[in-house]
Amino acid sequence: MADSLVIVESPAKAKTIGKYLGKKYIVKASMGHVRDLPKSQMGVDIEKDFEPKYITIRGKGDILKELRDASRKVKNVYLAADPDREGEAIAWHLAHSLNIDETKACRVVFNEITKQAVKEAFKNPRKINMDVVNAQQTRRILDRLVGYNISPLLWKKVKKGLSAGRVQSVAVKLINDREKEINAFIPEEYWSVTASLLSGKEPFEAKFYGINGEKTEIRSEEEVKKLLSEIKGKDFIVSEIKKRERKRNPAAPFTTSSLQQEAARKLNFRASKTMMIAQQLYEGIDLGKEGTVGLITYMRTDSTRISQIAQEEAKKYITEAYGQPYALSEPRQFSKKEKAQDAHEAVRPTLVATTPAELKSFLSRDQFKLYQLIWERFIASQMASAVLDTVSAEILCGNAVFRASGSQIKFPGFMKVYVEGTDDAEKEDDRMLPPLEEQQKLMLSNVEPKQHFTQPPPRYSEARLVKTLEELGIGRPSTYAPTLETIQKRGYVSMQDRRFVPTELGEIVITLMEEFFPEILDTEFTAKMEADLDHIEEGKEQWSGVLRDFYSDFAKRLEVAEQHMQEIEIEEEVSDIVCEKCGKYMVYKMGRYGKFLACSGFPDCRNTMAITKEIGVDCPKCGGAVVERKSKKNRIFYGCSHYPDCDFVSWDKPLPRKCPKCSELLVEKKKKGKGGGTTVHCAACDYEEQSS
Repeated sequence: MADSLVIVESPAKAKTIGKYLGKKYIVKASMGHVRDLPKSQMGVDIEKDFEPKYITIRGKGDILKELRDASRKVKNVYLAADPDREGEAIAWHLAHSLNIDETKACRVVFNEITKQAVKEAFKNPRKINMDVVNAQQTRRILDRLVGYNISPLLWKKVKKGLSAGRVQSVAVKLINDREKEINAFIPEEYWSVTASLLSGKEPFEAKFYGINGEKTEIRSEEEVKKLLSEIKGKDFIVSEIKKRERKRNPAAPFTTSSLQQEAARKLNFRASKTMMIAQQLYEGIDLGKEGTVGLITYMRTDSTRISQIAQEEAKKYITEAYGQPYALSEPRQFSKKEKAQDAHEAVRPTLVATTPAELKSFLSRDQFKLYQLIWERFIASQMASAVLDTVSAEILCGNAVFRASGSQIKFPGFMKVYVEGTDDAEKEDDRMLPPLEEQQKLMLSNVEPKQHFTQPPPRYSEARLVKTLEELGIGRPSTYAPTLETIQKRGYVSMQDRRFVPTELGEIVITLMEEFFPEILDTEFTAKMEADLDHIEEGKEQWSGVLRDFYSDFAKRLEVAEQHMQEIEIEEEVSDIVCEKCGKYMVYKMGRYGKFLACSGFPDCRNTMAITKEIGVDCPKCGGAVVERKSKKNRIFYGCSHYPDCDFVSWDKPLPRKCPKCSELLVEKKKKGKGGGTTVHCAACDYEEQSS
């Protein structure tokens, strides 16, 4: 007979934990939060020191009744929500709803859902930590004060359905500011000059560095011609050779932020998708005979810390799988980031010795990809450093200095398993130079000048934006994914080529916010608010005092904005396309995935159309025009303009020429992996062309 009830957030987590606890425990799921502030009103009594008014979330009545009934039949009730602020708040709300004494040891937390961790946690239950609850409650109230005061103002002055928030507004401002930088950027011309040289019969390249040992920028074609004339007919002589051995260390195991960034780079995952799949891996996967097992530690963390047990397991696996030279004699310690709470371990696998390949049959395709990424990153972080031999040579041609460098992996170390991705296209040169000697005369094969132009800073990808928000101290691990979703849903930004682009609406809203609520957009102010929340959690500040300090100035700005913010009418851009349903002209609208066409007769006519782009290819099925479209997940595909009458569709871009082998459709397919590029192949036969 069960004598204890355990309440977690999800059925998957309940299933995993129930397997470890045995028959004396009933494990049920609350399905997330059970109480929250009401949607229909502010729900915060400012006059009563910001007292929140919580109500049962619609649809949670039956769940609470089931939990109450179950709690009456047992001696003990344990609240085992996730080990973060959100989880502590869920536990506190459950305690209130079920009349559980929150001063008793009813709270159980664990960083990983494994048998050992769960059993150990239930040996050491604790009281609900009200400092942590108050930190979460303060964030919720702050967001409500900002959102429920500024949003109606924006509805009245600009457009219905808009919203404002502390973190989301800063994110949109960053995207807007970057767009301004790009628009104001003036490209500057510069040139590179590369000499193709021979040492004996071995070719290599050396790039122009400068004149008389000083770095010299070449800014025009005239300067290139002058350089070429100066070196014409002169010998290329090796003046100096430097050889050294250097070590390269692995990246730290994942935090929430670095996981989102790397999954975006290597797997093309959106932040929300990464967190959804990570949650599944954390809560548990059915491994057949072994039952349901949590495969990774808690995925909302800002720490790179690793437990001693996990380090020992990693060392044992690395020694057995790769050999003693690849293992560390002493565990590697990663420095703690400034502002990191360091409440949990880094994101790592719970079954260190179980490779992704061994679990592949139990995982979905995306689960496998993310688990493999987490497993490889963790294992690599506990492996020996890579050792590289590097050689650099300085080559003189008259007064002109050319430089050549190369590197070669002497000992791969961690690189045998994993190498961190980058946002930049630059790749380390892994080619070694041929044997060279000082004063050696080289043979010139060719000199190639190339014209370049400086580039503006790139638009933010999800990975770059998450990294920037983290560096500025804006938001916390759990806030990044929902923030990126919200700014797109509101139409403040759109995605083009997987980069954020501000919309006209986003620019208008941020302009108004900058004028009337500058502190909300001030990154230092927002970062200070995050620090205040941390201080509340640590018991160093009173939550109501933080809210009072914020609201005293905020209320004054609200009053000014109500009186002086001008109404702005956003004129819709009318297209030359006529609505097929009512005959009125279609207008351009901005949605989550960019622009689309909607009938100007809305709401009487709700017809919408995707904006399509012809690519100059005839449909192989009906002869209509093939157009570029976007899926609901913002992925580009190609289909017939006569859809739905013609169902031709292709993920690969059709080309305007036919296959020389069978005269069928040729398509351009993007290559996967680090190298990138494209291949051209036939959709019907095995014909394939050289990749670009």
